[in-house]
Amino acid sequence: MQIGYFVEQLYSDLPEDEIIKNGGFFGVPNKYFDPKVGAKLYHRYISEHLEAERVGFDMLVLNEHHSNPACMSHVVTVEASILAYATKRAKIVTLGVPLPITKNPLRVAEELAMIDMISGGRLVPGIIRGASFEQVASNTNPTQNRELFDEAYEFMIQAWTREGPWRYEGKHFHYRYVNPWTRPLQEKPLVLVPGVISPETVVWAAKRGLPYVALATEVNATRKMWNLYGDTAEKMGYQVGPENFGYLQKMVLADSDEEAYEIGKGHMFGGSHATPKYSALPGYNSKIAIREYANKFYALMNPKAADPHNVEQQRKALLDNYPKLVDAGHILVGTPKTVIPKIRKILEQLRPGMFTVWGPEGPVAHEKVMRMMTLMGNEVLPAIREMAKELGLDDPFSVKLGARPLPANGRWKPLVEDGEHTAAA
Repeated sequence: MQIGYFVEQLYSDLPEDEIIKNGGFFGVPNKYFDPKVGAKLYHRYISEHLEAERVGFDMLVLNEHHSNPACMSHVVTVEASILAYATKRAKIVTLGVPLPITKNPLRVAEELAMIDMISGGRLVPGIIRGASFEQVASNTNPTQNRELFDEAYEFMIQAWTREGPWRYEGKHFHYRYVNPWTRPLQEKPLVLVPGVISPETVVWAAKRGLPYVALATEVNATRKMWNLYGDTAEKMGYQVGPENFGYLQKMVLADSDEEAYEIGKGHMFGGSHATPKYSALPGYNSKIAIREYANKFYALMNPKAADPHNVEQQRKALLDNYPKLVDAGHILVGTPKTVIPKIRKILEQLRPGMFTVWGPEGPVAHEKVMRMMTLMGNEVLPAIREMAKELGLDDPFSVKLGARPLPANGRWKPLVEDGEHTAAA
C-alpha cells in the first residue's frame, strides 16, 4: 500500500459568516484576500508537506481549484514543482489537473513532464474534469466538459509518447506543430482518475485500466463504484484488485480524543464549495451522477437549515451534522489508539491500494497539524502498513495493472461484500 497526505489548503483567514451568507465558498468576493496572509499560508502548507515526507508518508497529494478560497492551490503544477525539488523520496501526486478548463493540453503535458524529471521520476499525475462551478470561472461550456476531458487526455498521452514533430487536428484542440522537448523521465507515468460518485468517470477509468481514487465519499456509495469498476473491468478482460483503487479519508489526530474532536470541526467550516446552482450546472453531469452526488456526498456533508442564508441557523446545521459524520466514520478523530481500529474497518471494507489521509481543515493552528504529523509517523503509519500487509493491499506501483486473470467461471467477484471482508482473487 501507498499512504498519502492531503489537505485542501483553505484560505483560513476569512469570516465564516461571509461564506455562509454567500451560500458556499464560490462567489465570495476576493476583497477578503490579503497577499501577505496568502504568502504565509503557502509557506505553511509547503512546510507541512515536507514534514509529511519526513515522518514517512509515501505520497504528497495536491489538488487544484479556482476562484474560491476553499483551495489556495490554484495551479497545482507550481506547488508540485517546488515539492519535486525540495523532497527526495515521496511521490508527488496531483489530484489533479482540470484538463477541460486549462484548454491547453500541450502546456499541461510539458509542465507535468518537467515535474517528473525534476523529481527523478516521482510524479503521479491525476487528471480531473474540474468542479462544476469552475466551468463558470473559466468560461467553459459545461455540456462539452467530458468531451474536452477525453480529447485532452488522449492528446497529453500522445505528447508524452509520440516522436515529433507532428500535427494535431482534433475537435477542440488544434496544434500545427507538436514537438515537446520535455518528456517524462518515467516511460509512462501512472495516471490516476479521482472522482466523487460519478458512474461515467468510474467506467471511463476502468476501460483504460487507470486507478480510480474516491475523494472521501461515503463508504457504501464508494463500494458501489468499486463494483461498477469491477464489472467494467470484467468486460475488458481483466480482474481488479486493490491496485485499481485509492481512497481519501478525512482524519484528525491529537493527544486526546477531546482535542481531536474539536479540531475536526474545521472540516465543517463554511460548508460547501458552491451553492447547488453552481455545483450542478445543466449538462455537466448525467442525471444519475447528479442524483448519486446529491444523495451520497453533497447532502451528507452539507445539510441545509430551514433558511440556509441565516448564518446562525446554517452554522448550527453544519455543527449538528458533525457528530453524525464522526459516528459514521466519514471523519476520523481521536488519538492513534482510538483511530487505528477505525482505519482498519475502512481498509477491510474498501481494500484500497492507495490510502490518503485528508488532514485538518478550517482555522487550525500550524502547531496542531505538525503534532498530528508526529503521531502519524510514530504510531499510525506503521500500523497501517501492517494492516495493509495482512490484508494483501497491493498498490499500482508494485503490481502490474490489469494483470490479474479473470476467475475460471468468467465472472468478476467483488472485492467487498456488504457486512464482510472478502479476500481478493
